Amino acid sequence: MRRTFLKGILAAGVAAVTFGAVSVQAGPLMERIESGETIRLGFANEVPWAYPGENNKPLGFVNAYTIGVLKQMGYDNIEPVVTEWGGLIPGLKANRFDLITGGMYILESRCENVAFSEPMGRFGDAFIVAEGNPKGIENYQDLKEKDALFVTGAGYNTVEAAKKEGVPEGNILTVPGPTEILAAVKAGRADAGGVTYFTALNLAKESEDEVDVTDPGALPDWTLNWVGIAFRDADQDFLDKFNAAQKEYLGSADMLGTVAEYGYTESQLPGDVTTEWVCSNR
Repeated sequence: MRRTFLKGILAAGVAAVTFGAVSVQAGPLMERIESGETIRLGFANEVPWAYPGENNKPLGFVNAYTIGVLKQMGYDNIEPVVTEWGGLIPGLKANRFDLITGGMYILESRCENVAFSEPMGRFGDAFIVAEGNPKGIENYQDLKEKDALFVTGAGYNTVEAAKKEGVPEGNILTVPGPTEILAAVKAGRADAGGVTYFTALNLAKESEDEVDVTDPGALPDWTLNWVGIAFRDADQDFLDKFNAAQKEYLGSADMLGTVAEYGYTESQLPGDVTTEWVCSNR
């Protein structure tokens, strides 16, 4: 009787541990999905990366790409959540949405706060300058040597890059996003605006050629960056599944056809670089 009683207690204990392990592995996003709730995509207004259309419809190549991976996984119950760029990581951590599709560069400083998918693309930055580039600004050293005023977005990687290249902090103006960057350069409040090359091309088009776009090759090689989809650390279980599906989808004819209208081509594919490497080297 005593042996039988002890075996019963041991079996119950093992079951409790096993149940506990399962509950720990299921992150908050999987719990949302299993309860029938939406997968909330967080993004800002960053054309052509990720931006809202009518009724906040998720547009842009990172949104299109992410939705494609999710469909590959069997999920199509999604909900867009639009915020300012600087609010993306805080919003993810505060559970206002479940992943960031905004076109976010994988950086060491960001890897400390969120978990990135494996890279979905490789991209460079550029400056927008007044038509004709009257001050001859092509890179960060030009900004530094000419004591020029530099405008970029709050939370953008270009803030760190400018400081790393020695641009005085007092010469760096941060604003909410691309619209304000363009306005500052057009109004002469800044001599150059730092954005991604894709964003710069869109801003030049939007301004009807009132600004020029500098050569992205004029910036240091170390400013070349890789983009990933950002998740909460607690959703590692879902991230692992996302990476597995992405491996099949990335570079496929279906994927390239979906993102083509936004300017993403095979030349933007990330190659063999891993998120682990990028987190340590950017």
